[in-house]
Amino acid sequence: MTRSVQALAYSRPSALESSQTGALLGLETAGGLTPRGAEAHPRFFNGFLTSPRIAARGLLAVADVASTRYYQRSLAASLDPVVTGNGDRLRFESFSGCCGVYARLDVLREGLDGARTGHGTTNVDVNNPLREALSRISADDPLHLRVGPEEMAVTTLDGPVVEKKVPLPDRWLRGFAEAQVASAGFDLRAELSAAEAVRFLRSLPRSSGNASRGAQWVVAAGAGLRPTTRPVPGAVCLPGPERLVALQRVLRHASALRVYGPVADGAETASAWEVVLPGMRLTLTLSPEASRGFSGEGGVLEALATDDAAADAELVSVLLAWEPRIEPADLAEQSGLTVERVRAALTRLGTAGRVGYDLADAAYFHRELPYDADRAERHNPRLVAARKLAGSGAVTLDGELASVASGERGYRVREKDGVLSCTCQWWADYRGRRGPCKHALAVRMVRRGATVAGGVR
Repeated sequence: MTRSVQALAYSRPSALESSQTGALLGLETAGGLTPRGAEAHPRFFNGFLTSPRIAARGLLAVADVASTRYYQRSLAASLDPVVTGNGDRLRFESFSGCCGVYARLDVLREGLDGARTGHGTTNVDVNNPLREALSRISADDPLHLRVGPEEMAVTTLDGPVVEKKVPLPDRWLRGFAEAQVASAGFDLRAELSAAEAVRFLRSLPRSSGNASRGAQWVVAAGAGLRPTTRPVPGAVCLPGPERLVALQRVLRHASALRVYGPVADGAETASAWEVVLPGMRLTLTLSPEASRGFSGEGGVLEALATDDAAADAELVSVLLAWEPRIEPADLAEQSGLTVERVRAALTRLGTAGRVGYDLADAAYFHRELPYDADRAERHNPRLVAARKLAGSGAVTLDGELASVASGERGYRVREKDGVLSCTCQWWADYRGRRGPCKHALAVRMVRRGATVAGGVR
């Protein structure tokens, strides 16, 4: 696994302190991007939380996921959450160390009071003393929230005094992208009341003792959810139910639980579980298996394999403006591209951490992960292998069929209704459910290249 070391530099540790206006939660920021460009310590918000106790527990839930591995728990995992200011809300995001759980707390306009939210993305320091202080908040007394350094401190900083160095695997970055792609294909499958949400979530195991039993399924039944032994119509996959334990922090404040997933086709799938809170939403998205992270799903490979999407993504990126809701139809009108090409471009931008997907809004949102996310594409094994095959002349086209010489063996790739199938073991195992194999990707690259060349001639 390719790793790099990510240095997060803060001007001071985040802390919960007393101030003249009451308690002050100061979240310190590391380097990030804003409309003004790169900044060492961006400042996004300075106001009040309308529900401090709930916001504190939601932030702790996001931090729980960032510091947890739900698979191979003996290995360490810790990465500070990412925060994005979208003008009308703050989004706190994290990813588990095993790449199988994505968490996001959206603090909406109704959850913030006293100031407009800035624009940009950065890491925020969530240290152990701060976690302990947040866990002690038991009342909704006024809580002043500051995301970023104080104005006066900005002019007097001599340099960062707190630095964290964390290993950042490429698969973590790929997983961030794959989770967004998976979510964009989900629909709302069930919505439970507060009482039913509490009943259902408290019935789930808190340990991984049942993980070996494979995927579980649930289906809406009356006002609640009931387990089912097979993926009947409308069923949602619940892979590794113990991975929803972070939602326990906010259960008593929930007004509803929304469950999202794709159309059930018999295979294990990802799913998303959204707790609705006063002025906030907390969402956990689970990979198809507890032992299988998002990084290998392959949902982004088709978009990465096209030159058109690369050029389209560059054009579309210029039109992004830290909007909380990105509508492909609006971007299509502004860019002159079709909606389909805009969606492919957004998928490609997602691989660089530049867009996320909000299920409640059914829309993309703009953010810029403060990492070298481009290397997630450069080191994607299937994509790298496919480009090598396409560039070495290993692909021979013959109408709807193609031959690919890979190693000492040859494979046949067939295209039908725009879908490529292959005679390799990857296709036999997954039937496209984890993205195309390297042979199909190589054929896609060569076929599109041949089309372009034919147009030139």
